[in-house]
Amino acid sequence: MRIRGAWLVAVGLTVAVVTAGLLMMTRAGADTDRCADRRTAARERAELTTGTGDDVLVIGDSYSVGLGVHASESWPTRLPGRVHVDGFSGSGFTREASPCGDLSYGARATRGLPGEPGLVVVQGGLNDVDQTEAELVAGFERLLTALGDRRVLVVGPPSAPDRAHVVPEVDAVLARLTEQYDVGYLSMLDADLPYLDDGLHLTTDGHRQFGDLVAAALSTARAPGR
Repeated sequence: MRIRGAWLVAVGLTVAVVTAGLLMMTRAGADTDRCADRRTAARERAELTTGTGDDVLVIGDSYSVGLGVHASESWPTRLPGRVHVDGFSGSGFTREASPCGDLSYGARATRGLPGEPGLVVVQGGLNDVDQTEAELVAGFERLLTALGDRRVLVVGPPSAPDRAHVVPEVDAVLARLTEQYDVGYLSMLDADLPYLDDGLHLTTDGHRQFGDLVAAALSTARAPGR
């Protein structure tokens, strides 16, 4: 009976280990597929340049990509100028915000910059809500280093219902950092925006309102005072 009991325990442990391994492989595969989809969406959004005039670069997350709406309806299309978008869903100021590698804003800042110094709008923060303040500060400083002397407007996270309870903390850190480095900041905490059923992403009308708020604040963009 002892031998049989030990055998059953061994079999049980083996099954548990195999099951755990299969779950990890399944999750890894799902993450790989999700990241591939996000890279495709980011590439397609980058191919859409809107408007005419001075170059404007938007660096952001799924809001800038236009997740849930047509890319032509995403908020950056409301901005004046020739607008280029480097958006990646799930990314943020911090390196660990995205499960798809280091897609932090600082790591991506230079790849889409116009040749001459111009205006850069940095939108995000919703994906940094579970990161430490130290990581957020480090990511912000890497971003400003990469942007050099370009005029910057940082657009903070709105109070999306799914994350409204933690957004104020990120907003407060970004407000303090933008004041410290003397760059423009637009807080979206009080923006009354319509959301999709997921309670996180904006509707078409939400993108329109969001973009118009950003457009109205572009005059506050300025180069870092350091």
